[in-house]
Amino acid sequence: MIEARHPDALGPVPDERGTGFAVFSTPAERVELCLFNADGAATERFDLTRDDDGVWYGYLPGCETGQRYGYRVHGPYDPERGLRCNPQKLLIDPYARRLAGEFHWHKSLLDSHDLDSAGHLPFSVVTERGEPATEARPAIPWTETIFYECNVRGFTMRHPAVDEARRGTFAGLTNREVLDYIKALGVTSVEIMPVQAFIDEQHLAARGLRNLWGYNTISFFAPMPRYATGEADVELRDMVRALHDAGIEAILDVAYNHTGEGGGDGPTLSFRGLDNLAYYRVAPFDAGEYINDTGCGNTMNVEHPRVRELVVESLAYFAEVAGVDGFRFDLATILGRRPHGFSKGHPLLLDISNDPRLADRKLIAEPWDPGPGGYQLGNFPPRWAEWNDMYRDGVRQFWCGDFGKSGTLARRMHGSADIFENSGRGPTSSINFVTAHDGFTLLDAVSYINRHNEANGEDNRDGHAHNFSCNYGTEGATDDPDIVGQRRRHRLNLLATLLFSQGTPMLLAGDEFGNSQQGNNNAYAQDNETGWLDWSGLDSDPDFVDQVRELIHLRRENPLLRLPQYVHGPLEVDGGMTTIDWINQQGQTKQGSEWADSRAFSKVITHSATSGHESAVAILVNAHDHEAHMRLSRKERLREWRIAFCSAGEVLEFEDGGTVLMPGHTIALLLSG
Repeated sequence: MIEARHPDALGPVPDERGTGFAVFSTPAERVELCLFNADGAATERFDLTRDDDGVWYGYLPGCETGQRYGYRVHGPYDPERGLRCNPQKLLIDPYARRLAGEFHWHKSLLDSHDLDSAGHLPFSVVTERGEPATEARPAIPWTETIFYECNVRGFTMRHPAVDEARRGTFAGLTNREVLDYIKALGVTSVEIMPVQAFIDEQHLAARGLRNLWGYNTISFFAPMPRYATGEADVELRDMVRALHDAGIEAILDVAYNHTGEGGGDGPTLSFRGLDNLAYYRVAPFDAGEYINDTGCGNTMNVEHPRVRELVVESLAYFAEVAGVDGFRFDLATILGRRPHGFSKGHPLLLDISNDPRLADRKLIAEPWDPGPGGYQLGNFPPRWAEWNDMYRDGVRQFWCGDFGKSGTLARRMHGSADIFENSGRGPTSSINFVTAHDGFTLLDAVSYINRHNEANGEDNRDGHAHNFSCNYGTEGATDDPDIVGQRRRHRLNLLATLLFSQGTPMLLAGDEFGNSQQGNNNAYAQDNETGWLDWSGLDSDPDFVDQVRELIHLRRENPLLRLPQYVHGPLEVDGGMTTIDWINQQGQTKQGSEWADSRAFSKVITHSATSGHESAVAILVNAHDHEAHMRLSRKERLREWRIAFCSAGEVLEFEDGGTVLMPGHTIALLLSG
């Protein structure tokens, strides 16, 4: 029989005699712990005891790790009042560390059908709480960090060196050839798209599609069973350890802004059936109506202390036990939403920032959501970095030839001081990217003007309509050598700009070898060859991969390309004086009026050490269709410069008086000292 003994934490807590269980539900009148065998057959049910805080608990002697279970909640069912207790729906434990089985879309998952849902969703599994990870983490400083965004499944599903059984899994990412490739590329930190267990949306299942990206979470502790060959929590831990052994950080992309239960007509899988009004935001005068600031049907109620506790404990688990090095928060504005708008002082943001278990982990916000006042770029607390979509848009517009974008490019290359500096933050707060999972790949951004998302089954209405892209006169793939060459140059210009900019760069996996999604800029539903990386690109243009490696190497070897603070005039940095000069084609400091239509300029960063040694970098940009004569300033002409990189693939010519002849559509890096 079950004992009325309260465990010291929510979730399953096993010991040498049995397992304690605890789950939160304030509206419940009765909560049943339901056990299942390995075949999925129900075996026993036990009633739990309620405490004064709405926690239902019990201790089951003889219950061992590996036991499958779920909850059934008896209580009021009145959706118009926000009450969704329904004992016909088996519920996943929000604190379960492991799930067994997969989701199978069935009408029983919906409250509109009075059918038992057991057998159509995974079971929760009793596991040990887990010992803290003990291996040394890479601990990459922010100024040295280069992110590499990838998807567990999409990254290795077509990788020739990965065993077929391990493709698309955590184990696939531990393949030695895969790790060696990432290490050799030179990136420092792999940003892994969501791995917390998620559900495929009902409309995708109806079309025979599956969610590839994972932004439809249903368990904030348990990793996705689909990503494992065995026990997902163990294999996730093994993947992180393998990355660490290779000197690479593991950053998890997490989605705490909504859940896969969707809107009022969505499935009841966990939170909704346990305590709908605690876990979700509802309209102030209509508890039956969900607030949908996420665009995904529901919004997590981060004002509730139990929700904040769930989020922080989930993060701490992945940090301490799984050993991950940081988190990227999807639609992070939600995490700071109060009844009347966003606040950087929101208790949840402060809890995350101040929790000692997360003190040395990287925190990255996607600083927007679709709700009112949702765009909050630059407004997160000091410890947080932020995805900078203004960087993406400005850089892509400049190199696509949009008029009047030179000043924008300069601000973005300078680390977006106009966005982050006023709040006392430095350049590393800006996560710079030109592509990400959401949008065109790099090759597609220079090959397509229009999105081509027909395969998603939404009549090509989904995805961004404004991509700041170009196609050089032909939509999509072509064998025309002139167009292929122009596109190749454009890709190099974008990546070189990214890696020569102040801030923290992020690359999208596959961009370095020309991966394409055939113009699909919203491939979330393409768990197929469209969304999987095509590694044959490594063979089609190996020189391009080498050039990307060289760009990354140049950034890592030249601290002036990754300054820890903003420099406007002469500033003491790292024991010396650092200066930055913006120079026009004539070798003079650029004036404000010149930025309006100038498409050729130089940026020179110099550092004079107290020892007397001087070093300098010069970034030369020519976005004109024609070559440009570009003079360095009088002072800089006296230096001995060497050409470290030129996207034109040509040797730059130095003319009399320190003038450089720059080909059109070219970016170059010169080094001195």
